[in-house]
Amino acid sequence: MALENILMPKLGESVTEGAISSWLVQPGQHVEKYDALAEVLTDKVLAEIPSSFAGTIKEILVVEDDVVPIGTVVCTIETEDEGSVEGDSTVDSEPTAPTPSVSKKVTSPSKAPVKQSETGARFSPAVLKLAGEHNIDLAQVSGSGAGGRITRKDLLKLIENGQVPTTGAAVAEENHIVVPPVAESATVKIETVPQSVPSVNMGGSVVEIPVSGVRKAIAKHMVESKQTIPHAWMMTEVDATNLVNYRNELKNKFKKEEGYNLTYFAFFVKAVAQTLKNFPMLNSSWAGDKIIQNKDINISIAIAANDVLFVPVIKHADEKSIKGIAREINELAIKAKKGKLTAADMEGGTFTVNSTGSFGSIQSMGIINHPQAAILQVEAIVKRPVVVNEMIGIRDMVNLCLSIDHRVLDGMMAGAFLKQVKETVERMTEETTSIY
Repeated sequence: MALENILMPKLGESVTEGAISSWLVQPGQHVEKYDALAEVLTDKVLAEIPSSFAGTIKEILVVEDDVVPIGTVVCTIETEDEGSVEGDSTVDSEPTAPTPSVSKKVTSPSKAPVKQSETGARFSPAVLKLAGEHNIDLAQVSGSGAGGRITRKDLLKLIENGQVPTTGAAVAEENHIVVPPVAESATVKIETVPQSVPSVNMGGSVVEIPVSGVRKAIAKHMVESKQTIPHAWMMTEVDATNLVNYRNELKNKFKKEEGYNLTYFAFFVKAVAQTLKNFPMLNSSWAGDKIIQNKDINISIAIAANDVLFVPVIKHADEKSIKGIAREINELAIKAKKGKLTAADMEGGTFTVNSTGSFGSIQSMGIINHPQAAILQVEAIVKRPVVVNEMIGIRDMVNLCLSIDHRVLDGMMAGAFLKQVKETVERMTEETTSIY
């Protein structure tokens, strides 16, 4: 008999910690190799921890919702193999830190091993991915996991046997990939969660809404970003009349030929990406005793879908045409709504552009997407009377709001950057700006 350790795996390039959102097994339960043991929530993604061994769950060492560093022993498995009592094997991971001791131990999970959604079913990202790739109707699959949960192994068995049920695979849209609106990595660990929560006394009737793991992750990184980064903020107004006229001439033809919308947002992303080439400090990160300047210009964009805010990344945006950016925005939005965004879709952002104007906002201060150095909010385009050439005219005006990390940037450089973005947008006409 041997006792093997299962560690918190590394699930992303910059992921340093994660939380067990749900245990799928209990002590004493027999598991096969590759069976899902738990769901883990990081600041990037919700994923499964598979078992690296066949054996019996001996002890669960991390309670649900506890955040632990990558490499932490989360449970032990007793196998029938001969070996040392204290095994050192891991799951498919690359732990970056020595295995710390775990002060809190539990002998049984505090919650049911399988969570049920409102529709009565819940599937892991691995199961959803396989189902989507092979058009499997999960409603017709019998699960062998705890509580009848469908596992990746169940689907692989069906695929191998050529018995894939293919009708009505709608369940693949259930969302399980989670990315908070801020925080690209957690290279600096800051304890920002208060140890005690003040009581709230509200008069009248109230509704108490439990905080989900997703909302907890968003809250944690919001606080981390605000407490870590000294924000400064400025705004400029832009005359987008030329852009509005240009886009209106093209949008119907473009939609008919390309099959997706030519949005204003694609023009703004292009303008920002071009300007960042001249202002690389806006494309940087604060790293304590140094500033890291990113050579790649990867634009993070915010997409709201399924009650969750996703922040996927348009990589090398400065090298893409407006059509290419519009297509990528469309593809990322579809993936977000179908719950098919991957961790790779969200990694590598160096600057964020947020389309707050799509909700009618005309002025806002964005929270910087840590560890980036700035975020630009593109507000709603509205018609306003404006003085032009000593005359009052009706123009299409838009406010651009820039939040900066004051450790990295000062007002002079931020203002110069914003001025150049403004000038680029105001020059966008058929003669100056190609869609392709």
